[in-house]
Amino acid sequence: MKLSQRIGFCTSADGTRIAVASCGEGEVILRAAHWLSHVDYDLESPVWRPWLYALSAGNRFVRYDPRGCGLSDRHVVDLSIDAWHADLAAVAASIEEPRFVLLGLSQGGALAISYALRHPERVSHLVLLNAYGRGGRARAQTDAERLEAETLVNFVRIGWGRENPAFCQFFTNLFIPGGTAEQHRWWGDLERVTATAEVAAQLLWQMQGIDVMDLAAKLQVPTLIAHSRGDMRVPFDEGCRLAAAIPGSRFVPLESKNHVLLPGEPAWTTFHAELAGFLGQDRSAQPRAVRDAGLTSAEAALLELVAEGLDNRAIAERLGKSVKTVRNQLSVIFSKLGVHSRSQAIVMTLSK
Repeated sequence: MKLSQRIGFCTSADGTRIAVASCGEGEVILRAAHWLSHVDYDLESPVWRPWLYALSAGNRFVRYDPRGCGLSDRHVVDLSIDAWHADLAAVAASIEEPRFVLLGLSQGGALAISYALRHPERVSHLVLLNAYGRGGRARAQTDAERLEAETLVNFVRIGWGRENPAFCQFFTNLFIPGGTAEQHRWWGDLERVTATAEVAAQLLWQMQGIDVMDLAAKLQVPTLIAHSRGDMRVPFDEGCRLAAAIPGSRFVPLESKNHVLLPGEPAWTTFHAELAGFLGQDRSAQPRAVRDAGLTSAEAALLELVAEGLDNRAIAERLGKSVKTVRNQLSVIFSKLGVHSRSQAIVMTLSK
């Protein structure tokens, strides 16, 4: 079953056109912009497509391309953080529902914190995943750390979007070190279709100067913070700092090295279970027979898709895997469950 989405446009305060996409129905989850985004291309992505499915299941998931990227205006002079704040405000203003869940991934967390403080009446819940309150330059304490931040910006200027394995491996390993070859290849393609090297470098430079820690301490919004222990892009300690600063926040450490969580890893299941509980959307407990089968988190996630009625090809597309891999995993699942067919597995999964 192919996921459908609606793409429209809104206008920011300075007249910049911002591309906005939504999929699913229900409570609104608005994702603040982050560095790499292309609302049309993401739908085919083995990295982002699973997120679209997961967050639009029972919700209306709204996301947008930042200025200079994706389907939003590409030739923009003002790429400042203030402009990014204005873009988020414009997208939020286009949402008719009075309140929504605000999701901040990576630097989107700083945007989300600022917006939630300015507009608490609109934000029902704040969710921060692998986010930071201080950018690389803002948190740098030594000359070496400042040089590291500057070098990364120059590295982007030189290597962005090039079909050079060394550059591609460097960037993909920052974001998805645990990804498959297909996911790594797609991440390199995303660079080429999302933004120019100069725009990417300018945006990164702006993000490195972010510091919203003082604002975070003033928040009065229910907040869930989750962070990968081995995150190569944003240090785990930055998530801890946010959790310590935001009053009453809940902090969830994730056992992952990925900055962008991938389906099939335990952290994926942990985060989405925590999110469902935080939003009051807990799913019914698994039947005892399924719990006792000893399925891994990846196998349990695949079984859920079988129960939804998806065939092997659709499951492979959803999870960013090959059809052969899905077929092999199903054989293992059937063996653990003690069943011999898809229909038997579905009955066992849905039985109370």
